[in-house]
This record gives sequence, structure tokens and C-alpha cells, in this order.
Amino acid sequence: MAAAGREEVVLVFDCGATNLEAVAVDPQGTIVAQASRANSPKPQEDGEPEWLVWDLEKIWRGLCEGAREVSKKVDPESIKAVTVTTWGADGAPVRRDGTPTYPPISWQCPRTEENMKRIIKSIPALEVFKITGYQPIPFNTLFKMIWLGENVPKALGDADTWLMMPGLIAHKLTDKFHIDPTSASTMMAMDLGKRDWSPSLLDLAGLDPGFFPDWHEPGQIVGYVTARAEKECSIPSGIPLVAGGHDTQFALFGSGARIDEAILSSGTWEILGVRSNAYNPSRTALVDGLIIEADVRPGLWNPQLLMMGSGVLEWVLNNFFLRMGDERYDIMIDEATNVPAGSEGLILIPSFVRESGPTKKYGTMGTLLGLTLRTSRGQVIRSTIEGLSFQLKQALRILVEATGIDVKGIRVVGGGGKNFLWNQIRADVTGLPVTITEQQEYTALGAALVAWIGIGRYRSLKDARESVFSQEKVFEPSANQRLYENAFERYMNSLESLRGYYRS
Repeated sequence: MAAAGREEVVLVFDCGATNLEAVAVDPQGTIVAQASRANSPKPQEDGEPEWLVWDLEKIWRGLCEGAREVSKKVDPESIKAVTVTTWGADGAPVRRDGTPTYPPISWQCPRTEENMKRIIKSIPALEVFKITGYQPIPFNTLFKMIWLGENVPKALGDADTWLMMPGLIAHKLTDKFHIDPTSASTMMAMDLGKRDWSPSLLDLAGLDPGFFPDWHEPGQIVGYVTARAEKECSIPSGIPLVAGGHDTQFALFGSGARIDEAILSSGTWEILGVRSNAYNPSRTALVDGLIIEADVRPGLWNPQLLMMGSGVLEWVLNNFFLRMGDERYDIMIDEATNVPAGSEGLILIPSFVRESGPTKKYGTMGTLLGLTLRTSRGQVIRSTIEGLSFQLKQALRILVEATGIDVKGIRVVGGGGKNFLWNQIRADVTGLPVTITEQQEYTALGAALVAWIGIGRYRSLKDARESVFSQEKVFEPSANQRLYENAFERYMNSLESLRGYYRS
């Protein structure tokens, strides 16, 4: 991280499901200060034991603490704009003063599973996919709104509007309501080809477009930081808040990937996507689990595959390395490194979420195949990384078929890009060069560049992105590539074999 100075910066609230980041970024894309706080959903006090919601006030306090910490490292007067980027799908109905009439339901909450299964029986999946670009997944915002209408109608009846997570935080800063297309495209409620609401989909929840706030495209000024917000988070009042949105799209933009590169945003979830100038929601894409979201820039779309990522590694870490202290992740990777490629025949199917990802059409759940009494912990770890990489190759095949883009490389952004063993296995399994860069905070970088455009520092997204440079490291396929070609075929055969088991 560069030393802080009096260089002008924008402040990005980069809010993830596991970490809340306040990040100060200069016009060249350099992070000059940042602060982080942990984040997680909580059990709903008046709900079922497994129901999970977000504590909006706790999130706000964490962001304010981070902003105050950053303000001690940079001159607050050097902050020229603020923007917000968060995970997708989650939001809440709010009153005119911005207070939620019901807490934001977490994407990890299972309450909408049954109503999703019931609803999708009555609507043609392909028709919905062609309109929204979205697969039916329990955490889709539309199913949450339908659930509220059926179970807590007062929450929607007392609400003035609905805000997605970026809008909830932006309101805390400015007292203004807004919604952006990148976040709304995660709701399964947009007519994605028109970059506007779908009245027919909203009608399923008994809502209409008038219930939602005005659109603000990424880069447009939403409002200005209030005096109350200044007291709480030390961001000077009167500075503009520039519309941000869904973190995935900003990571895609901030990565600077070439037109022939796929971008893998690797965190708890992994999202493999491209930036495309064509919207083509085909039947094959639906069956293979593709989703399409609105790009940061109008006229572009982000076809992508959503799949479990390091969340599976975290499961291994929390179940096999509980008492190993702060170095347990490094210990885990060292053990995996010492296991031969192919994990001596052990195969992991990383489908921890049945309704999404490239294994969707097989209906499988997470599965370990080939266990023996001699299986080591290191084999389990390496087979997990290999299984995630096989899933990536499968997703890449689907993406290429759906878009027609001749992908010649993969650019990895996010926390998963820091794992060198995983990157090498990705290259070996896909047969493509895997590129990472010194700068890994691409969500914050992409959001910051859009904010600089919003306040006039850059003329366009192209102008902004060309101002940023970062050192790259490329992982080329190794001699293990041929071995992994055979292992991938075993993986695919295993999926076919499991299809009948999980559907019976």
C-alpha cells in the first residue's frame, strides 16, 4: 500500500458478505489507505432458527469505523467523492425516512426455497430467463419480495420504496433514495435487454415499477454527504456520493481484462464472466446455469456462471484445521502442495448449492468420491482445489458456447487470486494462461474509477481505465495439463453417474 499524502482520493465503501472495507483510492488507482471490519448475517430474533438477516445498523457502524480510520491516514479534505459497492440480491423495504420495515434477508437464508419451487412451476423458466437473464435461485430478490407479500404483507404495505444494499448505505450517507441497474439486475425483476423494470415479473410480487426509486447509472451523482453522516463517519459533508452498485460488475470493469479474456472474480463465491455487447439468453444457456447481469456501462452485458469458490475451502479449513491458529490457511495449502496432481484418484464435486453453477443440470450436491482408509487430509484439500478448478473448466466451456467469444486467457481478481497453488492448477486444468496482478482490490478499483468519472476527473470509463497500470504475474499450463485432461473426464463421468442418485 502506498504511503498516504495530500493526494486527492475517492472513498469506496466496498461491502462484502464477510468483510466491510473503507478504501481510499487516488486517480491512478493506487490504494492509499484502507480499513476493514468483519461482516456476517445474524439469526433473526423473531424468526425460525435457520433464518438469517443482515443487521443494517451494525454494517453502518462498521463502515463508519473504517471511514474514521481511513480519515486518520488521509486528509479528510482530500476526499472528493464517496461511492458504495456491495454484494447482490439482498435489499429491504424502507419507510420514507429510510428505516427498514423488515430487515434485509440474507442470501444465505433458506426461507424462500419452498416458495421458489412453487412459483417456478407456474411460470415458464425460459420466458423468465429471456426477460431477466436470471436463473431461479432461492436468494433472488424477487422471491424475497414474494415471501414478504405472503407472510409479512405489512412490511411492504408500510414501505415507501425498496432499496438494494448499495441504496441502503447510500441513504445513510445522503438521505436520498436510488437504485442502480447493476444491483437491480441481480433481482430477477428487470427486463435486462431494455435495462429497465419488468412489470410482468414485479407483478408476481404484487408490485409495480412505481414502487422503486429513480434509476441512477454508475457514475451519476446521487446526492451529497449530510452533516449527520459527517459526524458518524468523518466524511466531509457536501461531498458527492456517486452511484456504484453490484461488486461483481465493478470487479469485471476494474480488472482491465482484454476482450478475449474471461474474468474470474474469486471469493466465497466464484463468478466467471465476460463483458459482451450481445444479450443472448438461449435455452442452452438456461439449462447450463448461465446468468446475465447488467454491465457498469449501458449497452454491455455480463454473461457469467455463479458457483461456490473459497467458501468450499473455508468449509475444509473450519472442519479439518480448527486448532491451528492464524497460520492454518498456509498449513492447509502446504499439505495440498505435497500431494501429487490428481489427488491419487480422490474427486470432489463442489456443488454445495444445487440451484446454481455449471453443475446445476446434474442436480448434485457436494460430494467426495474415492475415499479409502489411506486417504490423507492433504488429499482432501488438493482434491477440493482441483474440484473447484474442474468446475471452472466446465463453466468456461458453457460461457464460450453461450457467447461465441474465443477466450484465450483467464484473469483472476479477488481473494482467490492470492493462492498460487490454486492459480497453477487453474492453468493446468483449463489449458489457458491465468493472470493475476499486484493490485487485487479490483472491486474497489472499478468503483473508484467510476466515481472519478462522476466528478469529472475522467471523461469516460475507457479514459479512466487506461490511466491505471499494474504489474502482472502469469501462470502458464505445466506438464500436469495432460494428467488433468484425464482427471477432468473422470470428474464429468462422476457427475453423470451422480445425476440419477441425487434426483431419486
